Amino acid sequence: MLHAEGWDDFELIDSGAGRKLERYGRIVVDRPEPQAMWTPGLPESEWARADAVFTGEDDDEGHGRWRANRALPEAWEMRYGPARFICRFTGFRHVGVFPEQRAHWDWMTGLIRNAGRPVRVLNLFGYTGLASLLAAEAGARVTHVDASKKAIAWARENQVLSGMDALPIRWILDDAVKFTAREVRRGSVYEGIVLDPPKFGRGPKGEVWELFEGLAEMLRLVRGVLAPQPLFIALTAYAIRASFLAAHRLGEEVFGDLAGAIESGELALVEAETGRLLPTSMFTRWSAR
Repeated sequence: MLHAEGWDDFELIDSGAGRKLERYGRIVVDRPEPQAMWTPGLPESEWARADAVFTGEDDDEGHGRWRANRALPEAWEMRYGPARFICRFTGFRHVGVFPEQRAHWDWMTGLIRNAGRPVRVLNLFGYTGLASLLAAEAGARVTHVDASKKAIAWARENQVLSGMDALPIRWILDDAVKFTAREVRRGSVYEGIVLDPPKFGRGPKGEVWELFEGLAEMLRLVRGVLAPQPLFIALTAYAIRASFLAAHRLGEEVFGDLAGAIESGELALVEAETGRLLPTSMFTRWSAR
């Protein structure tokens, strides 16, 4: 279990009854969290003070809407380490950042800084680019791939906001599977690979991605673009009905012959007041040491 603590701009305030109460900057949101099956720790009066509540479909594949309890900006800024980024209310209950990923961000940037050699990072399903910005700032050359034009534009916006325009990041609008397959044919290699595939998605040309059907092929393609002396691989999946043991077994099959360590488990957020853990996703990751 990898615990992701809050930071100045983020905290998990409470969770329970299928929901979570979080602070992003100065804005407190109440949104669905199916894994929070327990009783909330705070009284309803505290939850009622949320600035925005997500209603409607609670599945990432469906659209709902946000109900604002006060006048709120359409976008606002947050910071994590050297990266500054924009948050927005989306129709998929997200706001543009997954705070539990800081467990991977800190691990990845530490490996990059201590590598003592050039590091190329491939970020697949890169979304709004926080992992790409942090990897580049740590010294890596980054290739960021996402199938959403809107997500790429958001990531570029975050790059400018962070003052990281000069950092070596290639922004690629493409289907992750097709792009990686072409990289295999081109002989391109990377020392570090990050992938955070959705349960379901579509590429820019209508390509269909389904996690349970496509993950094994995706990891085998990833193996094909690993450099001779790789540094790390990090896979995160937000598929609640999946087991991290299943991902671990697949990871062992594809990467098990590499010298180093492979570990799997769950990412969890820590509630600020109680210290209770809220599981958010499963992960499998490998590192050379």
